[in-house]
Amino acid sequence: MTDAAMPKPVSQNRAIWQQFRSHKGAVFGLIVLGLLILFVLIGPLVWVPEKLKVAEAIRLKNQGPSLRFPLGTDQLGRDMLSRMMLAGRISLAVGLVAMLIAIVFGTLIGVVAGYYRRFEGPLMRLTDMFLALPLIPLLLVLVMLFRDRIASVIGPELGAFALIVFAIGITSWMATARIVRGEVLTLKEREYVLAARSIGARPRRIILRHILPNVVSPVMVAATLGVAEAIITESVLSFLGLGFPPDFPTWGRLLFDGLQYMQVYPERVIWPGLAISLTVLSVNYIGDGLRDALDPRIRGR
Repeated sequence: MTDAAMPKPVSQNRAIWQQFRSHKGAVFGLIVLGLLILFVLIGPLVWVPEKLKVAEAIRLKNQGPSLRFPLGTDQLGRDMLSRMMLAGRISLAVGLVAMLIAIVFGTLIGVVAGYYRRFEGPLMRLTDMFLALPLIPLLLVLVMLFRDRIASVIGPELGAFALIVFAIGITSWMATARIVRGEVLTLKEREYVLAARSIGARPRRIILRHILPNVVSPVMVAATLGVAEAIITESVLSFLGLGFPPDFPTWGRLLFDGLQYMQVYPERVIWPGLAISLTVLSVNYIGDGLRDALDPRIRGR
């Protein structure tokens, strides 16, 4: 066979994309998540609600969907469509930032525990201790203890965001740490790592050049699932009334505000509930697609 007749090898990135594209659920999730991101980022530039006086806003409270208010109004006469867009920005930002905190902290703990044997026992017992803690009661205690103190320093809105994001991130790193530790325990016995160690490479260089690039795949999958978990956790806190202040809405806060009007105006809880469900569902589907696409055994079938 001549060289011209040999098939051109497929690059790794192209193979990953082809496998990801073959997962119908992942493609659906990517499209839905992209539409939601466009809705919360581009939507406020397209839909600018009219400014109402206080008396007119009170007269227009709890209105149903119409051409003037496509999603109706809330109990104060505010346009629900614009509120949904603003709330989506905050909810997605909470999910992304909390996920980054959890991934960075969990990867650090997992790499150190997997590579350095003397740190493995204490760090894994710390992980087990955090896993044994009840998440929601712990978050409630953290919010109730530190919300007012942080708000007095950096303001109520930024303080609530910083506290909730940090609290969710610092209580969500355990699964990532256990996954990364297992990968590191396997990788540090590979031939290329042993070869690097035999020529005198420092542990820091081995971790940065040989260990971390090979744990990116499971970390990316954990990151996508972490976004969904963070959004759900924030929604639970806001639904319980311990999340963001009323003038700083999230989808969970909109659910909490519409709870007492649910029987009379069910759309007040349908729209934020649908947004949360679609976001979590799409992110989970994307995580499933990434897991299959980044696994060379599945990709090579």
